[in-house]
Amino acid sequence: MGLIGLEIIMSKQFKTALVLVFGVFLGISASLTGNVLANKEEAKGLPLDQLRNFSDIFSRIKSDYVEDVEDETLLEHAIRGMLSGLDPHSTYLNPDEYNELRIGTSGEFGGLGIQVGMEDGFVKVISPIDDTPAYEAGLQAGDLIIRLDEKTVKGMTLNDAVKVMRGKPGTDIELTVVREGEDKPLSFVVTRDIIKVKSVKNRLLDPGYGYIRISNFQSGTAAQLLDAIKSLREENEAELKGLVLDLRNNPGGVLNAAAEVTDLFINKGKLVYTAGRIDNSHYEYNAKPGDVLDGAPVVVLINGGSASASEIVAGALQDHKRAVVMGSKSFGKGSVQTIQELRSGGAVKITTARYFTPKGRSIQGAGITPDIILEKYTVTSADDDSMTRIKEADLSNHISNPTMSEEEIKKSGEKSEEDKVLATEDYQLHEALLLLKGLTIFNRS
Repeated sequence: MGLIGLEIIMSKQFKTALVLVFGVFLGISASLTGNVLANKEEAKGLPLDQLRNFSDIFSRIKSDYVEDVEDETLLEHAIRGMLSGLDPHSTYLNPDEYNELRIGTSGEFGGLGIQVGMEDGFVKVISPIDDTPAYEAGLQAGDLIIRLDEKTVKGMTLNDAVKVMRGKPGTDIELTVVREGEDKPLSFVVTRDIIKVKSVKNRLLDPGYGYIRISNFQSGTAAQLLDAIKSLREENEAELKGLVLDLRNNPGGVLNAAAEVTDLFINKGKLVYTAGRIDNSHYEYNAKPGDVLDGAPVVVLINGGSASASEIVAGALQDHKRAVVMGSKSFGKGSVQTIQELRSGGAVKITTARYFTPKGRSIQGAGITPDIILEKYTVTSADDDSMTRIKEADLSNHISNPTMSEEEIKKSGEKSEEDKVLATEDYQLHEALLLLKGLTIFNRS
């Protein structure tokens, strides 16, 4: 999600609307309001009937509601409703909430470590962040949080819920969640901690085959990815034959970072572009010459927790046929939000553009469909039947092999312990590695 600071410009029509609304709220005389309305040029385009309806409802709440409500509170509710009715990602932030947002994006804060959104009035887990309390507790992408301790989530704003979940490190919070496939709600006690998000991790899966996990996209992610590839080469003591890029449960992040990461693998052409109604919502990112892997095959892993910036990377590599995308369909967030600071010290987060893959695909609501669909499965090792099956080498007085020793023949058919562990711990990653090896053999031929 690109965070682009924009100055708010108050148009004449907006000023007129404010005069109209506050004229009713503060009891300004009808003659003054009439004078404003008389200016046809300024009033042009204003939904006057709806504004009158709004002021009528405001007046009825002030006079008839069972409790007295401050004008400021009602107006803030109206603003929140206006934005939340647009889409799930547009919202109003009062000064305290805006400060909370800045703390949350500083890279270190007391919390649980989950990326969340709203769905049907409940908090939906888009993705748990790697190595955080929520991840360790077992929360999963798609979980619907219905209670926070004893508080019901229904009726809360997303910002209210986030504020409850954040807190002093070391304190506990109980989350009650509804999970697809479970007969009853699940309860998780999560201990808050200082959340330090490490964007990139790496390791060798097999000699020549690297694995890089990007947990979210930050401004320095591309540089960290280059360091990770360098580290893998040094560990391998040679160039890599292939790479698995793991974007599962990656909730996104900075748009520029996604473009920079994609650029590392693509020599030329469009990477991503955005389009909206305002001029500065139109961006286009194009590749610079150079491929950090020199054409070695790449397999990208995605799932339903892969959103926004991670979908940009997967979609671009898929469009350019630079990688095979494997896993399950991604989340489908194809919009860009900007944070616009207000004079009050608060801010408005508003959707200003959609982004598109190089071939012009919008993934908004649709997600990225993998080239190879592979759901998450749990597998166990089958009983070894090598003791029961008789091979040529087991036969008495069998003819010797002139190019291999008996020990080499025995080892050639054995599966490594590391391979067995990978298959049982992460079946999708195991299959991605097998595909990489197949692609390498095919390219070699």
